Amino acid sequence: MRTDSSDGDQSSRAIASVVIPAHNEERVIGRLLDALVSEDPATPIEIVVVCNGCADATAAVAAGYGDRVFVIDLPEPSKRKALRAGDKASTSYPRVYVDADVEISAESIQRLADAVRGTAFLASAPQRTIPRDGVGLLVRWYYDVWERLPQVRSGLFGRGVIALSEAGNQRIRDLPPMMADDLVVSEAFAAEERIVVDDAVVVVHPPRRLRDLHRRRVRSATGNAQTDAAGLRRAGSSTSISSLIHLVRAEPRLMIKMPVFVGVTAVAKLAARGAIRRGDFDTWLRDESSRSEV
Repeated sequence: MRTDSSDGDQSSRAIASVVIPAHNEERVIGRLLDALVSEDPATPIEIVVVCNGCADATAAVAAGYGDRVFVIDLPEPSKRKALRAGDKASTSYPRVYVDADVEISAESIQRLADAVRGTAFLASAPQRTIPRDGVGLLVRWYYDVWERLPQVRSGLFGRGVIALSEAGNQRIRDLPPMMADDLVVSEAFAAEERIVVDDAVVVVHPPRRLRDLHRRRVRSATGNAQTDAAGLRRAGSSTSISSLIHLVRAEPRLMIKMPVFVGVTAVAKLAARGAIRRGDFDTWLRDESSRSEV
C-alpha cells in the first residue's frame, strides 16, 4: 500500500528524495520526520517512508504528516526490499537514505545533496553527533575511542545517512545483500569519490547500557565477517592493533578507555562466531534502549 496525498509538482521540484526504511519504529520516527518537515518547504525534499513488516503504528505515525510524506507499507520485514521500493517510488536525485532512528534536518539533507550534485563526489554523509545523556560510563568510553578511529572518521558508515548521486546510486544497485549495508555502500566508493560534509549533522542515538552495546557490536562483527568473506571491505577499513596504539600515542587520555573498547570488541567477535559458522546473516540484534525515553 502506498499513501500518497502530495501533488506531482512538489515531487518534481524536490531538491532530493529521502528514503526511510522503517521496521517497528513508531517510538522514534516522529523525531526524524519532525526535523525533516519543520523547515521552509521553498526548497522541498521528497520524503518516502517504507514501512516493512511493521507490527506497530509506524505507518500511521508517518501518514500523520500528510502531504509532506509518502508512505509505503510492505508486509515483509526486509530492509533491502524496503530500499528498493523506496527507490522505485522516488522521483528525484540526489537520493538520500536515512535510518528511521536517527535525526537529521532538511537543511543538512540539502547540504548532502549539494555535495554530490554536479561534483566529482558520488556519495556523501553527514558529521555524526552521538549524545551521551543517559548513557552508561563504559558505553561512553567505548564511543570515545570508536569515534576517533581513522576509518570511522572518514567512512560513510555508522551515520545512518548516505546521499548518492544518480551515478552513485547506479553503482550500488547490484551489490549483494549484506548485513553491514552501510559499510558495503561506503566501501563501494574510493576516498576521492566520497565526502563527509562538515556542515551537515546527524544525531545517532547510542545504546545506553553495556548489554545493549554488546548486541550492536555482535551484529557489527557478524556483518563485518560477511563483508570480508565477500571481499567487499578494504584493508584500511578494519581496526588494527597499530591503529589503536597510534591513537593512544596521539591522545594519551584514551589509555584508560582503550581496555573497554578492546574488551567489548573481543567479546562481540567471540559471540558472533556461532552466527558466522551457521551463515546466519539475517538475525538482526536490535538495541531497544536507544529507542526509549531517557
